[in-house]
Amino acid sequence: MTDAKTSHAAPVAGTPAVPAGVAAPFTALLVAVLSFSLMQTMVVPVLPDLQREFGASTTGVSWVLSSFLITASVATALLGRVGDMFGKRRVLIGCLSVFAGGTLLCAVSNSLGLLIAARAVQGVGSAAFPLAFGIIRDQFPSERVPVAIGLISSTFGIGFGIGLVLPGPIVDALSWHWVFWLGLAVIALGILAVVVFVKESANRSPGRIDWAGGVLLSGAVVALLLPISQGASWGWGSPAVIGLFVAAVVLGAVFVAVERRVHEPLIDIELLRRPAVATSHVAALIIGFGMYGAFTLVPLLAQTPPEVGFGFGSSVTGAGLFMVPMAVTMLIASPLSGRIGAAVGFKLPLVLSCLIGVVGFAIYAAGHDREWAMYVGSGVLGIGVGLAYAALANLVVAAVDPRQTGEATGINTIMRTIGSSLGAQIAASIVASETVPGTKIPAESGYTTTFVMSAIALGVAALAALAGPGSLRGTAASHASAAAPEPSGSPAR
Repeated sequence: MTDAKTSHAAPVAGTPAVPAGVAAPFTALLVAVLSFSLMQTMVVPVLPDLQREFGASTTGVSWVLSSFLITASVATALLGRVGDMFGKRRVLIGCLSVFAGGTLLCAVSNSLGLLIAARAVQGVGSAAFPLAFGIIRDQFPSERVPVAIGLISSTFGIGFGIGLVLPGPIVDALSWHWVFWLGLAVIALGILAVVVFVKESANRSPGRIDWAGGVLLSGAVVALLLPISQGASWGWGSPAVIGLFVAAVVLGAVFVAVERRVHEPLIDIELLRRPAVATSHVAALIIGFGMYGAFTLVPLLAQTPPEVGFGFGSSVTGAGLFMVPMAVTMLIASPLSGRIGAAVGFKLPLVLSCLIGVVGFAIYAAGHDREWAMYVGSGVLGIGVGLAYAALANLVVAAVDPRQTGEATGINTIMRTIGSSLGAQIAASIVASETVPGTKIPAESGYTTTFVMSAIALGVAALAALAGPGSLRGTAASHASAAAPEPSGSPAR
């Protein structure tokens, strides 16, 4: 379906990046998604404090991350589809309200069990991203959609960079509870902004909720992500891990079979087979796998005492500063990806993002013993991440009917999450496999191996992107025509 509302024309020279008519709703959406992105990572630097306060094991405290990740993945797919059905603004306000409730519960938690449960509630906020993409696609001028989606996508990395730096001073001056109080303030501001400035979309995909599909998809995602997140502590060859992986495959297969027979499925399986959508999902999985090595390992490497022969002995706050260049370059690269894609299609920025990511990880691998090289590597990698996240979202949005935007972008986010989870766990396992003699500090070789592995993964992602439809030098119109669904007289469902 390609019409004046959904096609992505090139920006008109001399016009502002965000016209006055959409500046307020765009800012509201930006604050909403940034609140989730911050809460996704601000807890990472305070995990040692949580472990000490609650007397927990490393495995126990890791559930503070795992519970959030699992519910976030489930909510992304389910609520993205529900937003397509009942109204994206309405569902966005609902998921942000639940997110705020979970954050409040985190702030007042006095036990590890309560905090883990509260983090699971927080994960519902993940649906903010596909819902925001859908609102932008429905309501913004078509020539502004790519850049706006690029800026929204950039909050993934921006929130990560800020989330690693900000908690250190907060915990030092106050306590870890205030990390959540601050997050709650940002979420409340996002809810208020959405209520005041964002209008409800007229595009709907009416129908009934596919409860069977929801249960099966949720079960498959949980069965897949749980052993990935806990495999290092449970043992990758343990019966629990193997059994859950088998259950994920079985539930996934049953889900596909059920969705093919349901009149109003939760996920349109035929949509996933569309070339532009399928290659975007595969690329998202591999990019998530490769990119997350930097997010998790660079701060750890920076905190390594230099007495062992590498590392910089940084504080928690100082280690987070190594990620700041990534956040800055992402903010520049994401809208740039939108502009490039609007002019020639999004295949080019996606391929470029992977190749730039290879360069960034090569700098990490070769120069991780020098601070300036780590800052440069982070800056280069931020360009790759920014181009990638914006291109992936835009490729999916351009390839589907407006009534399926939340559904399609939700699945793309899940694919990236699964890749990120797998990449983080494999990277952690490689780094932990060898230690400096006489210490528990990971050896330098593990970091080098992991950075090289990430570079190779992004090289593979570039090949996956090249396999997608369209050429690298086409026009925006031709790419939209090739990617978009065929027009028909019947509704999407």
